[in-house]
Amino acid sequence: MIQESFPAMGTTVTAVVEDGTGTQRCRSLFAAVEARLSRFLPDSHLSLLNRDPAPVVDVPPTLAAVLTAAQSLMERTDGLVDPAVGSAVTAWGYDRTFSEVEQGRPSPSPLRRGSWQIEGTTLRRTPGTRFDLGGIAKGWTADLAVERGLALMVSAGGDIRSATDDAVVEILDPEGTIAARVRLGRGALATSSVAKRRWRTSDGEANHIIDPRTMEPTRSPIVAASAACATAAESEAAAKAILLLGADGLRWAAERSWIEAALVVWHDASVFATRGWEMAA
Repeated sequence: MIQESFPAMGTTVTAVVEDGTGTQRCRSLFAAVEARLSRFLPDSHLSLLNRDPAPVVDVPPTLAAVLTAAQSLMERTDGLVDPAVGSAVTAWGYDRTFSEVEQGRPSPSPLRRGSWQIEGTTLRRTPGTRFDLGGIAKGWTADLAVERGLALMVSAGGDIRSATDDAVVEILDPEGTIAARVRLGRGALATSSVAKRRWRTSDGEANHIIDPRTMEPTRSPIVAASAACATAAESEAAAKAILLLGADGLRWAAERSWIEAALVVWHDASVFATRGWEMAA
């Protein structure tokens, strides 16, 4: 087996493959999805959609597939994980790649949350609804790479999908210390964190995790949340919902049968977890 890494979707993707052709096929898949779904590429399908004022739009297949997955996850997280926070992400200053984000910009006026629904390739939305598919797109693509047999295991910036029985994953805290070392096996794990993508506004600090209930950056006491589920897309959504729920996050996760296990790191570096983890030596 070969392990190789490459840049994609604003992060580092690591793939465990059987040979070099698998790596190239993974690269091609991630590049193709990024070209369609990046909000930083002006001609991507997502950027074109976000600029289109029409309330009813027929969207291309890849965009429709990811929005359909996102709609299901939004329902399963009681609306906590909603990609239709794109206008808030941009308004709060994350309107360019993170390395180029301006510091000290004024905080925006209160924003209203839009609503949307997709059926097949037909998207219906309230005026002004804009999407940010960064997190779900990474998990969805990692799932696709493994499900298509391109790789045995893929980590897209920490959104991990595995098809090998002996997969072991280290969950790191924001300082890079190992919070847990777990046996993942065939399954998925993702971590959502506000430790790195944060910046200053004129009114204080902001981060890239927008709470759709307030359309503002989260003020959670949790700095990082991890979740294990059947797929990386599910794990990504679960981890983000746990982080947004803060003190109630682990209880919420423990009550969802589709979430196998969850772990959180608080701002004081305390670590808490649900049952369900199989720890590795």
